[in-house]
Amino acid sequence: METSFNVVLLGSGRGSNAEAVLAAQRAGRLGRARVAGILCDQPGARILELGPRFGVPAVYLDPAPFKTKLEGAAEQRYIAQIREWQADLVVLAGFMRVLKTAFLEAFAGRIINLHPSLLPAFPGLDAIGQALAARVPVTGCTVHEVTAQVDAGRILRQAKVAVAPTDTAESLAAKVHAAEHELLPSVIAELSLRRR
Repeated sequence: METSFNVVLLGSGRGSNAEAVLAAQRAGRLGRARVAGILCDQPGARILELGPRFGVPAVYLDPAPFKTKLEGAAEQRYIAQIREWQADLVVLAGFMRVLKTAFLEAFAGRIINLHPSLLPAFPGLDAIGQALAARVPVTGCTVHEVTAQVDAGRILRQAKVAVAPTDTAESLAAKVHAAEHELLPSVIAELSLRRR
């Protein structure tokens, strides 16, 4: 029997991308990948509700004292939990913190992020708003490797989304999120089958 490819999902909010990954797993579309656990830095986030629904551990870990980064003792708590779950892949699915050197080195080459633009266009915050302001005809989403430089790691795969002249931030976000929900599980499945 093939050994599984353990995935740990990190998120900060409602967890729609994490839910798409878990639904793909339930439907047998995640290759050898198996979600070993969910970590969240917000105690009331809806992503934590996915654990009981899909039968996986979902844990809030205190990220204090910093508001936008993971460093020091909090960083070590996250590293320890991810190692306990024997992660082959760490997936940032709406995790709103900057990762620092110790975390990046602990899981070097095994951390991916989902970003709502066709990188290198529109890195950073509010990528959908940036795309609308730039009046581009096409945007999309990107799965990329995580490095010390934000949204600058090697691109693994992208999905394009047409921007209609009538699109609002809400309507375009809905289209981009739908593309993300297809792209992220397929990339995880591909990585799980590649790394034997």
